[in-house]
Order: sequence, then structure tokens, then C-alpha cells
Amino acid sequence: MAEPLAERLRPQVLQDIIGQEHLTGEAGTLAKILKSRNLPSMLFWGPPGTGKTTLALILAKEAGIAFKSLSAISSGVKDIREVIQHAKARGRLVLFIDEIHRFNKSQQDALLEAVERGYIVLIGATTENPSFEVNAALLSRCQVYTLKALDKSGLERLIARALEKDSFLSKYNVELKESAALLRLSGGDGRKLLNLLEVVVNYLHEEGKDIEITNDAVAAIAQQRPSIYDKDGEQHYDIISAFIKSIRGSDPNAAVYWLARMIEGGEDLKFIARRLVIAASEDIGLANPTALIMANNTFQAVNVVGYPEAEIILSQCVIYLTTSPKSNASYRAIKDARQLVKQTGDLGVPLHLRNASTQLMKQMGYGKNYQYAHDFPGNFVPQEYMPDELRSRVLYQPGANAKERQYQDMLRQQWKKYDY
Repeated sequence: MAEPLAERLRPQVLQDIIGQEHLTGEAGTLAKILKSRNLPSMLFWGPPGTGKTTLALILAKEAGIAFKSLSAISSGVKDIREVIQHAKARGRLVLFIDEIHRFNKSQQDALLEAVERGYIVLIGATTENPSFEVNAALLSRCQVYTLKALDKSGLERLIARALEKDSFLSKYNVELKESAALLRLSGGDGRKLLNLLEVVVNYLHEEGKDIEITNDAVAAIAQQRPSIYDKDGEQHYDIISAFIKSIRGSDPNAAVYWLARMIEGGEDLKFIARRLVIAASEDIGLANPTALIMANNTFQAVNVVGYPEAEIILSQCVIYLTTSPKSNASYRAIKDARQLVKQTGDLGVPLHLRNASTQLMKQMGYGKNYQYAHDFPGNFVPQEYMPDELRSRVLYQPGANAKERQYQDMLRQQWKKYDY
């Protein structure tokens, strides 16, 4: 059985790797490291199909160091120790660990001494941010290099190389009339692009006939590309961040787009709805108090209705929140208040605000001179509610929106001592 196209075209030298010229070009970091033949332990961080495994293989080969690979999905501490013992007995080797972010702390710790003493040159591959997924001790012993998803130019070069150089595809007379669908469906993943190209060519091939690759043909063969979305990984946090920031930035088109990305990726709809409740208070707040009611009702409705109809409810709420006036005054007020508490400690409650639940407390002055607001016109009386040390301290600053300007006017009339 023939190897997949991506494997057949795997580069054998650094200069043949496409899309990572910042590392592999003549002035690239890895090219300079190879010239010194002194490989450090390193982590390759980047999306799938960008050449992490290939780079590790080439570096070990060019440096003349034995190569051993493990997958973090199927390997454990026992496997790591066996490799380390092998390295101690037979000399230094490159240990490549794919998806190293899946190793737990004890598995990562098992590598520390061998890396420190130089028994192994560790090369770890990860699609997740190493700052979050690799423990600090191991991270400090490794250089981190970032690989980029292939851009349009890189993907087109990869297609051209496959059609020209591959021992199978080069036998066919293939005309690439359109490439947009291939590029879009690859998502910047070189391996996915090559495997899709091979499927398309094999599907369209008829004995004695030329092969024409068009966008419609590729779309029909590929059917539907599942969304690239890792609900437990960095992509999850990146997309929800973009989603919330689009709502905060009042861009309904972007907000609905990121909503669709999460839905297509299989995100928990309740998680999305919870985030909307938070955004309604954090980013809209008192500029439009109805937003929190809308978001909370959306959360309830999503729980009752479920997929797929719940996506309509989510879309309605997202657009409502996105187009609503914004204020983070409530958010800033509680943040500032908590910081003030940390700075000033446990200040005493003024006596007139304390609850005089016993006769002794009354004798001590608890509740004395407290003025009941409802006994005064407009249900308001200007008395001190803050500890003595914090008199006149302002924590709530009304936002610059119509609703909160009303609050500001009211506060200015009632509270002369505060700077509103």
C-alpha cells in the first residue's frame, strides 16, 4: 500500500520546508543552529501540518544524532525512562515527543534530569501555547520556536511541488484550473492540503483523460470540512476571546461569525450562553440594564430548547448585546472596591450603621443616629455610609451613555460631597 502523499513528499533537507523561512532560511534560527551542530532542547509550537515532525527529523539527521520519537497520547513515564536508559547506555539522542502538551506534570518531570544532563535533546511538538501547557521547569530548559500556518503562497507552492515531483501524481496530466477550494479547506495545514489533493486527483482520474481541478469539483468531493476547534485547547480560548471582544466592540457581524465558529465546532451552547450573561453585565451593565435580563432569558431558553433551534436564540441575543450601548462602570466599581479593601483592610463599620440587636449594643451606641431613608422626602437623606477613613471615596463613576448620565445627574443632586 502506497504511503500518503504528505509522507511521500516529506522534505529531507531544511531548505525544502515551505512556510517556515523565518526558521529554515539562510538567516533562520534553526539553520544557524545546524551549522553549529550543537542542538539545544526545543519546543515547536504551531498549528497542525506546519512541519514540526519534519523539522525534528531533519535536525537530528543533519546533526548526526540518533532519533527516537514518542507520542504523548500513547506513551507514559515507563516509555520515557526506557528511552533515557537507552541514551545513557548508547550515547546522546534526539527524543521527539509529539503533542507534548498532553503529558501530565509527572510525565514532564521525568524528562528534566535527562535534559539537564544532556543525555537527550528534547524536541517537543505542540499545538497549544507552551506557556500554559508545559511546566515551568521543563520550559526553562527549552528554546521555543513558533511555526506559522501556511499562507496562500506557501500552499500553492506545495501543490505545484506535489504535481511536479510526486512519483504518482506526476504521471497524470493535471490542470489546476482553480485552487481556492483546496486552499480554503486546508486551513493552512500542509498535510491536510496534500491529502485532499491526492483524494481529488484519484477521484477525478479516468484512464486516458486529463484531470481538471475546479472549486466545484473539490467542494463536491470533500463534502463538508469539519470546523477546526479544540474545545479543551487554545483555540477554544482564542475564539471565545474574539467573540467577547467583538460584542464589546459593537461589531455584530464579527460577533455572529465567532458565534457560528463555536457552534460549528461543537461548543457547549450553555457555555456560550453563560458568557453572554457575563458580557451583559461586564460590558453593557447600567448603560442598558435590560441586557442582563435578555442574556439571562437566553440562558434559560437555550437550556429548554437545545440544539439546533437554540442557535437562533443565541444569535438574537448576540446581536442585541453587540448593538447595545456599552458601560463597564459596574465592572470597574467592584474591581476598584476590592482593591481598596485589600489596601485598607478590615475597617470598622460606623456605629450608626451597626445592628443593635441587644440592649448592651444599644448602650454602646450601635444604631444611634441612624436615619431611615424612607422617613425623608424622596426616600433619601445624606448620611455617611462609608467607614470614617474612606469618607467621600468614589468607586462608581457613571459611564458616558444616556442611561448613566441620568444616574449621574441624580447622584450630583443627592451627594454633594462626591465628585460626580
